[in-house]
Amino acid sequence: MSSINRQWVLRSRPKGAIADGDLELVERPLPETGEGQIRVRTLYLSLDPTNRTWMNDSEGYLPPVGLGDVMRGLTLGVVEDSRSERFAVGDVVSTAAGGWADYAVLDAAAASKVHRAPGLPLTANMSVLGMTGMTAYFGVTDVLKAKAGETLVISAAAGAVGSIAGQIAKQRGCRVIGIAGGPEKCAWLTRDLGFDAAIDYKNEDVGAALDRLAPDGIDLNFENVGGDIMIAVFNRLKV
Repeated sequence: MSSINRQWVLRSRPKGAIADGDLELVERPLPETGEGQIRVRTLYLSLDPTNRTWMNDSEGYLPPVGLGDVMRGLTLGVVEDSRSERFAVGDVVSTAAGGWADYAVLDAAAASKVHRAPGLPLTANMSVLGMTGMTAYFGVTDVLKAKAGETLVISAAAGAVGSIAGQIAKQRGCRVIGIAGGPEKCAWLTRDLGFDAAIDYKNEDVGAALDRLAPDGIDLNFENVGGDIMIAVFNRLKV
């Protein structure tokens, strides 16, 4: 086992797109595992759009990453040392406490054991069986309560959450219209995922496309973006 831990730390807050110098790869000594803690070796890191918002100096659903701190991120890893009754060496766990690093020493309460689903890759626990999949599932079934025959519009439809939400809605009998950027993403939605239609917001007016595809209005909206796209959809929701 290495005694050195490579970590990406936040050095400055980006102005727009992330630039050289905003993040720095550093090497630090790996701390000892304390009572009630586990040492986890990172196997997979989920890179998500929300990572960028955590770099801002503003409050959200989570506090911003501090300057000089390890960049936050959801990871899957294997326990290599345990001083907790909750986990044994070799357990695979999910945590957001480790971040962008080779290793993490963290309190056992900050990790959840991953139960392998037969026939599925481990990475499924970061997608369809993870946070994105659960967000899509409960958004469609519990929040929207989508029913057969309803028209659902999904923004960022080619993203991790939107692409799953659309497939779940189709299984429930909805007519699904996705909004995505670029012809390749839109073709993927209709050709491979079974969406009924897709709107390329980069090359067509979203409002006009919605009027064409849903002339009687929209029943449901799974909103992932905000801004002008959200307003275009909201103005066409049935009330």
